[in-house]
Amino acid sequence: MRASGTFKVADFTPVAAPSPGIETAVPVAVATMAKQYEGEVVGHSTTLFTAAADQSTGTGTYVAMESFEGTLHTRSGTFNFAHSGTTVDSRKQGEFFVIVPGSGTGDLAGITGTGGIAVDEDGTHRLWFDFDLGQ
Repeated sequence: MRASGTFKVADFTPVAAPSPGIETAVPVAVATMAKQYEGEVVGHSTTLFTAAADQSTGTGTYVAMESFEGTLHTRSGTFNFAHSGTTVDSRKQGEFFVIVPGSGTGDLAGITGTGGIAVDEDGTHRLWFDFDLGQ
């Protein structure tokens, strides 16, 4: 099944990151995020977000772990999903997106799958889950 929707970042809070003890050409940053979802995906999530990026060139990589609470179509519950992406000169070079197996609760117990995130030219953030409930 596929469920898609749009989301808005409701909060982005940088947090202190432990020193990696190794200096590289771009710093590692950590933040927490809160997102709100609409569409076939309705609900909210909290995110642990880590990135190493050069903001001036749009080059870098992020890694995120999200905890979602809400509804996919008519099924309600919670689950975790992880995603990462790399850009070079603001152009996507690669991405990864997976629902964490065994993390689902409620009507979403047993959820597995993948998904993706895209940003439209107008700044609209889109997300989709290609998922199976193993039933």
